[in-house]
Amino acid sequence: MFISKMLSNIAQYISEAVMRIFGPSDDAYPNSGVQPFTGEIYKKSTVSTW
Repeated sequence: MFISKMLSNIAQYISEAVMRIFGPSDDAYPNSGVQPFTGEIYKKSTVSTW
C-alpha cells in the first residue's frame, strides 16, 4: 500500500512538472510592441571634459 501511494505521488509530481513546462504560458504581461522614440537626439558636446 505504501509503495503504490509513493509511486502515485511521484507520478503526479512528474506529470504536473511536465504540464507546467509544456502547457500554455500563464504570463500576465501586457500586449505591447515597439514603442516610438519620443526623446531628444543625443548631440555630442563640443566642450571637452578633460
